[in-house]
Amino acid sequence: MSIRSEKVLIAGTERPPRAVVGSHREKEEIFGAVYDPKIVRRIWSFVSPYRGKVVLSVAAVLVFTLTQLAIPLIIRTAIDSGMAGGVADHSVLVSCALAFAATILVNYGASYLQETVVGSAAEHVLFDMRRAMFSHLQRVSLSFMDKTEVGRLMSRLQGDVNSMQEFMETSVLSVGDIALLAGIVVVLLWLDPRLGLLTLATMPALFIVRLFWLPLAKRSFMEAHETSSIANGALAEGIHGVRTVQSMSRQRVNFELYDEKVRAHRDANLLAAKYAQVMVPIVDTLTGIAMATVIVVGGSMVLSKSLDIGVMVAFLFYIQRFFDPIRSLTLQYSVMQRAMASGQRISEVLDVPVDVTDKTDAVALPEDMDGSVEFRNVTFGYVPGQPVLHDVSFRVNPGETVALVGPTGSGKTSAMALVHRFYDVTRGSVLVGGRDVRDVTQDSLGRHIAMVLQEPFLFSGTVFDNIRYHKTEASRAEVVSAAKAVGAHEFIMQLPKGYDSELEQRGSNISQGQRQLISFARALVADARILVLDEATANIDSYTERQIQKALAILLKGRTGLVIAHRLATIRGADRIIVLQNGTLVEQGNHDALMQKKGLYARLYSMNYASFDDIPAELIAGGLSRTTS
Repeated sequence: MSIRSEKVLIAGTERPPRAVVGSHREKEEIFGAVYDPKIVRRIWSFVSPYRGKVVLSVAAVLVFTLTQLAIPLIIRTAIDSGMAGGVADHSVLVSCALAFAATILVNYGASYLQETVVGSAAEHVLFDMRRAMFSHLQRVSLSFMDKTEVGRLMSRLQGDVNSMQEFMETSVLSVGDIALLAGIVVVLLWLDPRLGLLTLATMPALFIVRLFWLPLAKRSFMEAHETSSIANGALAEGIHGVRTVQSMSRQRVNFELYDEKVRAHRDANLLAAKYAQVMVPIVDTLTGIAMATVIVVGGSMVLSKSLDIGVMVAFLFYIQRFFDPIRSLTLQYSVMQRAMASGQRISEVLDVPVDVTDKTDAVALPEDMDGSVEFRNVTFGYVPGQPVLHDVSFRVNPGETVALVGPTGSGKTSAMALVHRFYDVTRGSVLVGGRDVRDVTQDSLGRHIAMVLQEPFLFSGTVFDNIRYHKTEASRAEVVSAAKAVGAHEFIMQLPKGYDSELEQRGSNISQGQRQLISFARALVADARILVLDEATANIDSYTERQIQKALAILLKGRTGLVIAHRLATIRGADRIIVLQNGTLVEQGNHDALMQKKGLYARLYSMNYASFDDIPAELIAGGLSRTTS
């Protein structure tokens, strides 16, 4: 098929169908089972610490419901007993007025108490739920984070938790609605069974309508929710990628693609609104029919002296209130379904296994550990059966600087991730300070290993706080000293507030080189025994690189250094160079020794390639075959 035939026409322009904006993820289930006991038990584990508030709020709702049931009865008593025979009985009317006033006050107090207590309990539950999810996500294995979209996690931390809030705040009201509905039925049948049964004759029609309405409404609500997620994802992606969008002049195409998504969201919402509103006139019509029945039939019964007029008035009040809980419970059905689905997704996050955990007998690395690193026959892969490292063995002595080089995909970064125990090896072992990293605590590993990455991540906050991020107790003098050592002090002092200047998101208000210098200062302040530099000089200019090369001499003094580099010129001064190819250790030695071997490293260096990434694949393959022959 030709390229042109794969294109589609949109708004008079052609674009390939895969030139998208926003996520085209598989649709997640928005509505789950109406009631899932496992999810309810999981939710209750968060609610149980506040069950006293829940009980109090349910009691308040029941009291509120009783007052609503009592008001028409008070009015009935005032009419039938206080005005019997057309003569006012002032004592009865005064008693009814006082009872009415007391009921209104109790009604207001119960409503206020219920709203306040439920709101407070819901906020505390959501607070605990968010803390639990965030805490767990900070500890889950990087293998999970590598394959999980950030957008989905954010949706669960925000959207799903908000759905739970809606459910918890309205679920107590559902108890009141059910109690009110049952109470009205009982009172109507108690006041007059014949008229009560006649009034309730409209209920089957409502249930039949609801039976056909619910599946259609459910589907429309689900589509509205899904299109909202897609539109919001596209909006977020467009905002985060605005630099790329503008640099590639994609504004018009992206707008057209986003326009498709928001149009779909608009149409889905309009359809959902229609289904949501269609029940209102139906309920109002049935309410009118029931009231007309009471007026006509009840009125004739009043005229025939077989029914008190106060009872008929009470009937009218109850009928006005009868369909309100039905309407509310209909909406609650959808809320509960969303809550079950949201609870399921929240549980999935909380149940993500933490693959890398401390053993029960794990010990902390001693403060005086020597800083050695050793790989013993290490095999490792992110996917079972697809190893990235194959039986790799080497030792880095205390205070030695070792460089790992090799083409992209050779396993350099994976090897360094194993040193910090971001992942566990498939076979073999990694030792730090003479101890298997699986036998020591992760906190102690973090104290003794500092990493400087190719893309330094700076947090929103001051320069001072970012530099002492690894060691929060560091003094200002230590921070300034570290910044001077790596050559960052001068540009920091040129910022508006010096070390107290606020960095924007990811440090976007300073240059890439300046961000890297701050990350170097952060590593120096950490004062770790082992320093890992993962392509730390790959994205900076030559002048800044010279500054960093000078700073490295200070940074690595007395420390074990593991340096990952593509540029061959940056590793000449390393004590030892380890060459990796396709996850296999090909050769090792210092620069001079490797040059004398005239192996792969020497061939590549002699050809004056600036980086391993510049080398053609066939040349590497040829060099490898000559080296290993």
